[in-house]
Amino acid sequence: MKFIVSSTYLLKQLQVLGGVINSSNTLPILDNFLFELDNSKLTVSASDLETTMVSLLNVESNSKGSIALPARLLLDTLKTFPEQPLTFKVEDNNTVEISSNHGKYALAYANGDEFPKAVALEDPSKTIVTGDVLATAISKTIFAAGNDDLRPVMSGVFFQFSTQGLTFVATDAHKLVKYTREDVKASQQAEFIMPKKPLNLLKGILAGSEEEVTVEYNDSNAKFTFENSQLICRLIDGKYPNYEAVIPKENPNKLMIDRTQFLNSVRRVSIFSNKTTHQIRLKIAGAELNISAEDIDYSNKAEERLTCDYQGDDMQIGFNSRFLTEMLNNLNADEVKLEMSLPNRAGILTPIDGLDEGESITMLVMPVMLNN
Repeated sequence: MKFIVSSTYLLKQLQVLGGVINSSNTLPILDNFLFELDNSKLTVSASDLETTMVSLLNVESNSKGSIALPARLLLDTLKTFPEQPLTFKVEDNNTVEISSNHGKYALAYANGDEFPKAVALEDPSKTIVTGDVLATAISKTIFAAGNDDLRPVMSGVFFQFSTQGLTFVATDAHKLVKYTREDVKASQQAEFIMPKKPLNLLKGILAGSEEEVTVEYNDSNAKFTFENSQLICRLIDGKYPNYEAVIPKENPNKLMIDRTQFLNSVRRVSIFSNKTTHQIRLKIAGAELNISAEDIDYSNKAEERLTCDYQGDDMQIGFNSRFLTEMLNNLNADEVKLEMSLPNRAGILTPIDGLDEGESITMLVMPVMLNN
């Protein structure tokens, strides 16, 4: 088994695949990349049993074979090479010899047959999405997903596909984000919960990509196919909570404000808030928004006044400043709208501008009780 490949081309592909590999694996074979050579087609795989990623590379070769090479060692070596052709050759003494313009490097390999096989999806449903649309949907929602191992369904992003459009939802019970695309439709209804790790990988690879991504899914697994790569992952098992029920429908109090100004103000004031509750208070009356925070234990307090466009009754409501900051950070609008009904009901944050055609986003933040 022997092949020749460009060093930078190989490194670029392996760095993407390297994101799948865990720092501590239960099976030692998972610390390796699987190389499967079929003449000029080289298939490289990485897996952590839950997520498997496969890339197809073009190389110069007329041989076949399969070996598993240590991922960390290979990546560390490739990072040091300038662009040049590298020759990989399997030797008789169970090592692979890599020859560059200046030297030779031998590394031990494992048998490719020991590497776990990727799951084949039986009878999947299929939807096609543009790479950038999928990456945007992930980055707009993933920050709101929870980290609670006791509630695994909330630790992922809920994909809801229908003939009307695609909806992506994430929540950790304190905040919720619902992102919808009406310009992309699925051929049939489907719902599944994607774990965070494969989503973060997809977000990194697909941002800004105009390539089409084929999403295939059944009850237990999902597969994303794009360019020369495939990502297969196990879905989170369980039923997603009924998120529609927690979004308040009647919100008579509407506040419209410049996003950057609001964000900077919340950031500044929150420095003076209690370090455990991160509580800030919004007091709205007429066209004036008063943002304040106080840490009684240390006698720290801050208050800012902003002008805003407000319709509704005068009200005071408390929020966790970290959640509010995260949400405002994840919107790329100039103006945002915060809708509220009562101080103990969730506030709904939506962008007024900056959205594409067919795109909508709703963010919900739970209030914190104010002690007057």
